Amino acid sequence: MTSEITLFVNPTAGSGRGARAAQPAASALRDAGFSVRTVLGEDAGDALRRAREAVAGGTGALIAVGGDGMMSLALQAVAGTSTPLGAVAVGTGNDFARALGLPVRDPAAAGRLAAEALKAGTAREIDLGRAGGRWFGSVLAAGFDSRVNDRANRMRWPGGRFTYDLAILAELAAFRPIPYRLRLDGGAVREIEATLVAVGNGPAYGGGMRICADAVMDDGLFDVTVVGDCSRSTLLTVFPKVYRGTHLGHPKVTVHRVSSITLEAPGVTAYADGEPLGALPLTVTCVPGAVRVLGP
Repeated sequence: MTSEITLFVNPTAGSGRGARAAQPAASALRDAGFSVRTVLGEDAGDALRRAREAVAGGTGALIAVGGDGMMSLALQAVAGTSTPLGAVAVGTGNDFARALGLPVRDPAAAGRLAAEALKAGTAREIDLGRAGGRWFGSVLAAGFDSRVNDRANRMRWPGGRFTYDLAILAELAAFRPIPYRLRLDGGAVREIEATLVAVGNGPAYGGGMRICADAVMDDGLFDVTVVGDCSRSTLLTVFPKVYRGTHLGHPKVTVHRVSSITLEAPGVTAYADGEPLGALPLTVTCVPGAVRVLGP
């Protein structure tokens, strides 16, 4: 294994925490005897190109510094390769790092943990989802939640979890059940009306909303959470429960454990790891052991 490590940094993550976090993470890695180079990029496309070049050049690890968006971008560079991924989670949501039990908003601890895993030669293999040519680590949203995500991404205030709360209230005003066509593991097509369909490789999205609360990231399966055709009042009752994962017991909620799903619905854009993926229809596949993550 090469001793050169690549820090993949989003300087704007978490209101500037990305840039500030890079230094203590780099110091922890250097103190452990590693050589560290930093990749920034002029924009997301340029940053990804540089990250892929580092992986192709044999870097010992790609360590993403930022939030879930940066982790998602890093996955596009390391998935399907032998290069391990480290996470210095300093963004707003940090759902990917939390699901794996990694340090959050403690860049020095995250750097030390990555260094220890590299020295021990250990990394945890986890599954990833793949849809529309893109990898994702946490949740693919398609329905009311993706519309909330779309609105939240346009909002500049108040930030964090409360942005999603306000976006939920705004979307409720125009809410209508969505007609879906689902195919689970290549089976028969199911036609349903539902509020949302969330495909979980991991348990949470949106900064701690545990929509697929029981999802495990190394079992080779998705947890697909379907919230049925709720009224506005029912949805207002159910949706706040996602922060604890207790919504799964509601009679309008069903969960399917599958390795693939095809989703069709008119006028719905899918989001994966909080990033826009594309309009339905999409086929989403779970790829076991697609990435090696440095950590406990």
